Amino acid sequence: MAWNPEHYELFAALRRRPARDLIAALPATIMPRRIADLGCGGGQLACELAERWPQAEMRGVDSSPAMLATARARSARVDWIEAALEDWAPAEPLDLIVSNAALHWLGNHAGLFPRLMAALNPGGVLAVQMPRNFDAPSHTLLRQTAAEAPWAAQLAGVIPEIRVHSPTAYCDWLVPHARSLDLWETEYLQVMTGDQPVLAWLKGTTLVPVLDRLPASQAEAFLDRLGAHLAAAYPRRADGLTLFPFRRLFVVATRA
Repeated sequence: MAWNPEHYELFAALRRRPARDLIAALPATIMPRRIADLGCGGGQLACELAERWPQAEMRGVDSSPAMLATARARSARVDWIEAALEDWAPAEPLDLIVSNAALHWLGNHAGLFPRLMAALNPGGVLAVQMPRNFDAPSHTLLRQTAAEAPWAAQLAGVIPEIRVHSPTAYCDWLVPHARSLDLWETEYLQVMTGDQPVLAWLKGTTLVPVLDRLPASQAEAFLDRLGAHLAAAYPRRADGLTLFPFRRLFVVATRA
């Protein structure tokens, strides 16, 4: 997928707040020697972790060359690795694995999360944040629009299936491997400005595979149709603000 770092950063403050909430929930006593940020994107979080633990070996892993180019320009302190997240494995056990808004792109979480726990040293920590708003109007309207003519044939199978499960499922998968486990959900009421901000938000993430598939002329018409649906679901208030509720799932597990 052709990720656009500049467009992704349009909502930098809103995107980084969940990452900082995740890091704030790490055990106070953790002193990692080896850290990996899976799905590091443009590298902001990995750089913050490297600054927090300057003695640690820091790795940032992502599949997007464009995102990694931004990350490499940000810091040479981090070992930036281009790899598919589902295939990458550390050469030696880690003390902290962080993933912020990335693992929802992958399938088979029943196998993935135990595998990540197995990549930790005893006492190591897995800290993950993922969107869990796939039944929100933003996503149901995207699926509805993709099923309309004339895009249905081209977009069949392009929009990923819902891959983030209930908190109970992650509890079941992680408890056999964990000394301690913290699970919670937060719904952020994102206060947004500008023209069609929800559409602009989706263009930085969920719409990336859709826009990869459609030629420019069809993509413009698709965005016009979807934008009209989103404007009705998330109306702009008289004060110019648009409210966009966004639910996220957090997992912090310490390996037994």
